[in-house]
Amino acid sequence: MRQDERDFLKGYDPSVFPPAAVATDVAVFTLQEGKLKVLLLLRAEHPFQDAWGLPGGFLQPQEDLAQAASRVLAEETGARGVYLEQLSTFGRAGRDPRMRVVSVAYTAFVPWNRVEVRTGRRTREVEWFPAHALPRPLAFDHAEILSTARARLRAKLEYSPVALEFLPARFTLGQLQGVYEAVLGRAVDKRNFRQKVLKARLVRRAPGVLKGRHPPAAFYEAGPGAREGAIYPPFRWDR
Repeated sequence: MRQDERDFLKGYDPSVFPPAAVATDVAVFTLQEGKLKVLLLLRAEHPFQDAWGLPGGFLQPQEDLAQAASRVLAEETGARGVYLEQLSTFGRAGRDPRMRVVSVAYTAFVPWNRVEVRTGRRTREVEWFPAHALPRPLAFDHAEILSTARARLRAKLEYSPVALEFLPARFTLGQLQGVYEAVLGRAVDKRNFRQKVLKARLVRRAPGVLKGRHPPAAFYEAGPGAREGAIYPPFRWDR
């Protein structure tokens, strides 16, 4: 007689498998004074007490992954209303000394001062660090997560409007170029850059100019290519 699934589940014993948990970690990037920065917190609890790390926490029974990431970010840093994008999954054995923990990492890219941060219940301090000068060692495998997040960010410059997420609604081409240079970690040819972003329809002219410069710099805003969600054709900055 074929067993009914409900009967099967009644007799199912999950304890026959080793215990494991799912967590989320969030890498939040911003741009300040021409430098790419990442949000880190100083842990107030074990494990890795007094070490810097990414905001993160365990998935609760009734949450989906994105909800958990938003919740732990708000609880540990005070940052709310931040758009999160799933990055990758990190599950190396031993990454957490408490038990087997698989972390689904998320990224966020925000303009400077768009979010106000504060310490949470499990954090001593919250601070923006230059992405090229992080404190060592970081908690868990957060150095690996951040390395993956930075590589993803650099790659996204070629095919998406991610650079605009660091800027206000109106910006100059110089400010936009500054985002690319900060993320790529090197200078970009001004003339070549402007030709490429305009050809890709990433931006278009906006009303007004930025005064205090000679000559005043024209304002731009997101163009049709950005609204479509992807830059076409994709471009490379080393060509």
